[in-house]
Amino acid sequence: MAQTRILPPADNAHQYPLLIKQLLLSGPRYSPDQEIVYANRGKYTYTDLVERIHRLANALTDAGVKPGDTVAVMDWDTPRYLECFFAIPMIGAVLHTINVRLSPDQIVYTMNHAEDDVVLVHDDFLPIIEGVRDEIKTVKNYIQLTDDNEAKSTSLDTLGEYETLLAGAGTEFDFPDFDENSVATTFYTTGTTGNPKGVFFSHRQLVLHTLAMTGSLSAYDEMPLLRSSSVYMPVTPMFHVHAWGVPYAATMMGIKQVYPGRYEPELLVDLLKEHKVSFSHCVPTIMQMMMGTESIKTADLSNWHVLIGGSALTKGLCDAGAKLGIRMYTGYGMSETCPLLSVTHLKPEDLELPLEQQTAKRVKTGIAVPMVDLEIVDPSGNPVAHDGEAKGEVVARAPWLTQSYFKEPEKGEELWEGGWLHTGDVASIEPDNTLVIKDRIKDVIKTGGEWLSSLDLENLISQHPAVAGAAVVGVPDEKWGERPHALVTLKPGEEATLADIQSHLKQFVDTGEINKWAIPEQIDFVEDIPKTSVGKINKKLIRDQLK
Repeated sequence: MAQTRILPPADNAHQYPLLIKQLLLSGPRYSPDQEIVYANRGKYTYTDLVERIHRLANALTDAGVKPGDTVAVMDWDTPRYLECFFAIPMIGAVLHTINVRLSPDQIVYTMNHAEDDVVLVHDDFLPIIEGVRDEIKTVKNYIQLTDDNEAKSTSLDTLGEYETLLAGAGTEFDFPDFDENSVATTFYTTGTTGNPKGVFFSHRQLVLHTLAMTGSLSAYDEMPLLRSSSVYMPVTPMFHVHAWGVPYAATMMGIKQVYPGRYEPELLVDLLKEHKVSFSHCVPTIMQMMMGTESIKTADLSNWHVLIGGSALTKGLCDAGAKLGIRMYTGYGMSETCPLLSVTHLKPEDLELPLEQQTAKRVKTGIAVPMVDLEIVDPSGNPVAHDGEAKGEVVARAPWLTQSYFKEPEKGEELWEGGWLHTGDVASIEPDNTLVIKDRIKDVIKTGGEWLSSLDLENLISQHPAVAGAAVVGVPDEKWGERPHALVTLKPGEEATLADIQSHLKQFVDTGEINKWAIPEQIDFVEDIPKTSVGKINKKLIRDQLK
């Protein structure tokens, strides 16, 4: 590292740490009376939010929570969860956002591995905890969350119900300064093999991620996802990578926020219509469910901007959304990256085209956001050309990437081999710096000595008018090594055959987008495609089922 000149500060100069509490300063200043809505259950203002965060901090410290302790949350997407996003790390504790869709055994594993001290648990998840309580090793206390007038009875020895505890807590808390590198949050990746791996993020990392996200989604006229006039509703679970970090950005900006609670497609659309939601983010599966509701047929979606991530945004889904007026964008990242690495970046000339003709740009993985350095490398770690043709593994550097895996330093070393975080994704980078993900390394289909992208095939199949969704995996083949095998779901009332899909794909052979050997000989029409707990296509399970 270069030796540079550093001047001494004044004796009384304040060394200002980048802490999550600083993100809470501006929103209430700008918009003290702005609303934060909880589905159809109620609402309060930013002034109320600040008071409730102070009350929660007092309630937690009264319960014995100390700096360095870990406080876990099992809740739906609620304003309570937003309060936990702030209060828990602001007192110096670590927020563990538990993935409630994991199996009970995996939930126990993550709680024990994270060494949870206190758990805030919603009534709906009490049966899970009650069923495994004897296997949970470190938890000292539980706090109950309820949406009813009275909390459900439980065999757990709880400290009480959340709202009751807040009502009895003080309205002022002196949040301390501490090292900005202190761990603020932790959660567990949902890999398809082995136990989930714990990632963790510091206050400094979350503050910098928030600032970069705000600049990426707010500053450009062509990308007005998160503006001061926006109405934000997350449709990504808050346990999943901090709801992609957007609640921190939305709160810093002081914009209206709508939290939907449990995801029910009709309710989501009703909230969208009632509150004129202008920005959401979700995985493709949730978008497909919302687009399949009756309510959406009468909704004005012309001002709804949706960031799609977790799985690839296909041309078929983007086109279907465009017909409804939905403006979709692609975001890219992973649990280890906090998550934002890149996002669709439109230019004025792109917006001159009709929305339906913007799909080709919107489905690409986008351009790296500020302060992110992305590269694609060959197996030896050497950068490959950014010509849109050469492919390599995506590696990243940014100030908010997890620095290892909790208690698994050897896996952390693998993640950071060569000083770059390895994503496990294969991609190309075009001359204009646009990243185009081709596949996961483990999902590339190796057939006849060639590499075939399962994502490309899924994208092309999705453009058939009868297709709702598609998944493609490689299956063993004695002659070719592997051959593509597709699972396809159809839209309600639609029909299609193997020959129909193959005929549809032949047009892309004629245009040179794929080779004729890429067309699957095996296509199964199914009711549902297996998904992981966060809505991604579970290709390992599909491969296992096809054995």
